[in-house]
Amino acid sequence: MELLERVVTRNSDVQVYNCDYAEGANFFMSEWNGLECMGDMNVPHRHNGYSIDILIKGSIRQSIDFKRYDMTAPALMLMEPNQVHQHEMSEDAELINIYFTNDFLVPEMQGVVSCWRCVFSSGMVPLNEEQLEEVLSYADLIRKEYNSDKLRKEAIIRNLLNAFVIACGRISEPSGNWMNAESSQYNMARQFKILVDQHFHEKAQVSDYAEMLYVSPGHLNDTVKALLGRNAKFIIDEKRIMEAKRLLYWGEHSIKQIAARLNFEDDAYFNRFFKKHSGFTPASFQKSIREKYN
Repeated sequence: MELLERVVTRNSDVQVYNCDYAEGANFFMSEWNGLECMGDMNVPHRHNGYSIDILIKGSIRQSIDFKRYDMTAPALMLMEPNQVHQHEMSEDAELINIYFTNDFLVPEMQGVVSCWRCVFSSGMVPLNEEQLEEVLSYADLIRKEYNSDKLRKEAIIRNLLNAFVIACGRISEPSGNWMNAESSQYNMARQFKILVDQHFHEKAQVSDYAEMLYVSPGHLNDTVKALLGRNAKFIIDEKRIMEAKRLLYWGEHSIKQIAARLNFEDDAYFNRFFKKHSGFTPASFQKSIREKYN
């Protein structure tokens, strides 16, 4: 896996830069500092895979799906697929970026990261010096293998990445409950999250997902609430609202088109739903968010 040029393409659905590192790439590792070629990172963009950044020095401001975070080193920054974000780094900032797709992970971790929020409750995790040393030790091993031409290096990187993700998860969620991969409850929560990601456009009821999982709506709701701290309906609605916000901000879709795309009966119902969950009408949100970020 040689060093790959980043390519910037336009997404035809949500018009936002998609800064992936090469078409079809399933793993990439790079190092950034605040003075080097951050032009592409300063524009809003999103990735098809997961991204873990280790902020070693300096500070960074991240805007992620309409929320702004200011982080000072040392820290972890964790991104799941399709989150729209942009970076503003201080001149003295230094970070290591590790990008990977779900397919690159060993099977054990594919199930775990499918419920990213089970592993990382926050996308921003401050580190103490001991924790920084721990994650850098894994990053150094991955970097050496990544830059080598040794036999079976991809297999080694996949297993090192497995350990790295577990170490990051252990720091973010010290209880470690998310690693109970054999638990039927955690399996259900992960499967529910996968199904919501796949079907939120057309399926909006807890009963839709309970039927696919062969459980009762009440059991699914109780399980999801116990593990994720939010009930199943909240997670479905949250996904739909976030996609609506992205379309309102980045896309050129009318409110009527967005309502139809998210399978609302009509745009009046969509307006009521959006205001209930965001506090804004779609039109007022679009106006205020574009004024804020443009």
